[in-house]
This record gives sequence, structure tokens and C-alpha cells, in this order.
Amino acid sequence: MSTPLSPTDRTTLGRKKNRALTDRSALYAVLDEGLICHLGVVRDGVPLVIPTGYGRDGNTLYLHGSTGARSMRDSDGVEVCVTVTLLDGIVYARSINNHSMNYRSAVILGKAAAVTDRDRKMHGLHVLTDHLAPGSWEHARDINAKEFASVSVLELDLTEASVKMRGEGPDDPEDEVADDLAWAGVLPVRTVFGEPEPSVDLVGEWTVPDHVKRRVG
Repeated sequence: MSTPLSPTDRTTLGRKKNRALTDRSALYAVLDEGLICHLGVVRDGVPLVIPTGYGRDGNTLYLHGSTGARSMRDSDGVEVCVTVTLLDGIVYARSINNHSMNYRSAVILGKAAAVTDRDRKMHGLHVLTDHLAPGSWEHARDINAKEFASVSVLELDLTEASVKMRGEGPDDPEDEVADDLAWAGVLPVRTVFGEPEPSVDLVGEWTVPDHVKRRVG
């Protein structure tokens, strides 16, 4: 069953409203495919945008960073903006002005909160790990107390969000299409995983684990 996004004045598109995706599943799809988000927060009156690891569990987004990172400390209990963009293609038009990009993007607004409860924080770290490196939570050694204390986890509700998409060819005026003065089309862009590269300091006769091989496909 589809569930619509909850539009607000802050998440209603002002331009190109036809590119808005209004189903919540579209938001989840962008977040689940992306690997890095950008966390925007105002620090000392100045906007700051930091690339950040994340993971999603239902309608909650988890962000993580070092306890020493001011971007994490300054985001606790305040309004933040989180964005994720997937680039799908470069659009070549007949004029430079009409060149564009095909993309899917998500913007989430809300008040972030530090996760301090031990079990909930551990759950957030599990979600983050499964998003970036699925299978590693069960394969690698457990987090020790020092590591657990050195990392911060923020949670952000996904209620207030917008999703935008462009997925077509060049938008040239008819007269330029008729003149046919330049090549036009789309150069697709894809993110792919390469062959795993074992660490040079592995001691045993390790083979690449199945959970890593699955990322390569």
C-alpha cells in the first residue's frame, strides 16, 4: 500500500513541481540506494554541510560520526537538513543552456536527536553498518566499550521530506531540434562495485567473504 509524503511549506517544490515524487516509497528508495548523505546545520550563525554516513530503519534515519565532531554535537536537538542525491545521467542538449542532469534527490528536514540509550544506540549502529556494508555486523568482531563511547549516533524522523526526480532526455525547443546543429542525448551514470581488494596485512589464507562478494554481484 502506498503512503504519501507529508508535504509542508518547507518541502513543497517552488519550481519544476512536475518532478516531485509524492509517495513515501520513493523517499525510501533514494535513501536505500544512496551511500552518503550531507548533513546541514547552522554553527555559530554559519551554515555547515558535512558528508555523513547514514542508515534507515522504517521512518527513522540514523546518522553517525565521532563524539569529537562538532557537527554531531551541534546537531543534537536542533533543526537540520539532510540531503541525498543519486546522479543517473548527464543530459547533452543542442545548446549549453539546456544541458542538464538526470537524478533522484531527497531532502529531509527536522530536529535531530542524539541517541543515548545503549540498546537504541547499538541498534542505530547496526542499521548504519548494514546500510554501508551488509553482513559485516555478523562477520566482524563486536564493538568494544572504547569504540562505542567514541561514536555518536543521531536519529531523524523522516516525516518532513521531499523527493525530486528528472529522468528524461534533453528539453530542446522545436526550432533547435529542427535545425539539428548538435548531438543531443543522455550519458548514463552508474555506481558499481569493483573487485574486492584484500588488505596486504591479512595473516591467514582468507577468501573474500560471501557478504562482500554479493556487493559485486
